[in-house]
Amino acid sequence: MHTPSGTSLPVVPAALAPVLPSRNGREQEPAPGAGIRVTSDTLPGLESVSPADEASVWLHDALLGPHSADIVRYLGLARSTGGPVLDLGSGAGRLAVPFARHGFAVEAVDRDASALMRLRGWARRIGPQVAGLVVTHRTDLAELRLDGSYRLALLAGAMVTAVPPALRPGLLREVASHLEAGGALALDYTAHRLPGLLAEPRRTWAFPVPRFDGVDEWVVARQVFDLPSMSERITYYAVRTGKRSTERVVLTTDKWIVDPDRLTAELHAAGLHIEGRRRHRIDERTESVLLVCRTDD
Repeated sequence: MHTPSGTSLPVVPAALAPVLPSRNGREQEPAPGAGIRVTSDTLPGLESVSPADEASVWLHDALLGPHSADIVRYLGLARSTGGPVLDLGSGAGRLAVPFARHGFAVEAVDRDASALMRLRGWARRIGPQVAGLVVTHRTDLAELRLDGSYRLALLAGAMVTAVPPALRPGLLREVASHLEAGGALALDYTAHRLPGLLAEPRRTWAFPVPRFDGVDEWVVARQVFDLPSMSERITYYAVRTGKRSTERVVLTTDKWIVDPDRLTAELHAAGLHIEGRRRHRIDERTESVLLVCRTDD
């Protein structure tokens, strides 16, 4: 969690001290220690970023790490629905491979070819029985066209926020039309309280990235909300220091702010009803929401 007001912040490495460029080039980033949250737990809204290269995998895994508890919840749901399971925005198999290890047939969909390659490699290392239960497809969720039928579909890791709102109803209809009778769609997202966004539309985070390859990595992440378009952009300024050199990398991910009422209406229009809703408070203005939706029989 972010450091409470009045608590002294750990020293951010000097390599991150220079003023960082803003999204439009007209504003300056605050200097480290001035409005920067230093965190070692949950990073609200920073759940996912596609690795730009092999070295960015460590950052990707660090951002998803605090959310790994959802594997247990989703596995419990799969035991009640059965398979096959559709994992949308699967990434490198954070859910797909554990599901296959528990005997579920999984179809993993992602637009990142390198992530799907990591997924298949992980499954193969476990063994042919697990690898044989996983099928991968490379496609953008906004262009999803399904052939099979499923007992459970997952939009985990806040993947629903990566789909433009205008295209989201089509995605939900496509998924719902391929769920078997009594099947379920489970999804989660970060819900922001509007007063909090109005009061603080720009937020900055600093955190170390756990690595085990001899490289020291610190990241400053700039989160900018745009309320008129209901979108957010997160820019990650990473400094990676090895034995012989220091590398600076900038990664950017764009997402959409979810309007809960609009999402509920879209689910209903797709033929789904919300059976269960789980909320987890992240801080005074942000919470994580998990929805379990069933087909209208």
